[in-house]
Amino acid sequence: MKDKKPGRLFIISAPSGTGKSTVIQKLMETRPNLYFSVSATTRPPRPGEKDGLSYRFINHEQFEELIRSDELLEHAEYVGNYYGTPKAPVLEHIGSGNDIILDIDVQGCKQVKKAMPEAVTIFIVPPSLEELERRLRSRGTDSEEKMQKRLERAITELGEKDTYDYVVVNDSVEKAAQEILEIMARQD
Repeated sequence: MKDKKPGRLFIISAPSGTGKSTVIQKLMETRPNLYFSVSATTRPPRPGEKDGLSYRFINHEQFEELIRSDELLEHAEYVGNYYGTPKAPVLEHIGSGNDIILDIDVQGCKQVKKAMPEAVTIFIVPPSLEELERRLRSRGTDSEEKMQKRLERAITELGEKDTYDYVVVNDSVEKAAQEILEIMARQD
């Protein structure tokens, strides 16, 4: 009997407000055998987010225990909250021959790429900084101070895009998702 081919790990990063979650949702609807790695976070849920689907919402003490017990592929602190990728589900999917997407920031991508150099990295960029600011403001979820921090961080993260295997412009969700599906198909 032929051994099952392992799945592939795709890391998708983008500044906050770029539309990354919407693009990933489109990918998940389109491609079978593609799974989304649910990150853990200490931030409170946004309206409509569900525990275990959007994120695993846990407290700071629980998160710090995951760090101590080496149960995370990567982790970072962002605007006062922890974010991280639980290791076990990712390795299980890859071992079962399923492809998996990690939605993580630049810092997390570097951590995972170091541990798993075979990972394919994709960076999604907004059509412009003005459009990014418009998208962030339309959310209506952040104070002006947090908004400025997100914009400053976005500019820093955009400076890292050339360290990724692929860069995709999200000027249209359908077009960006299609481009990523083509990237995934080239990895076969």
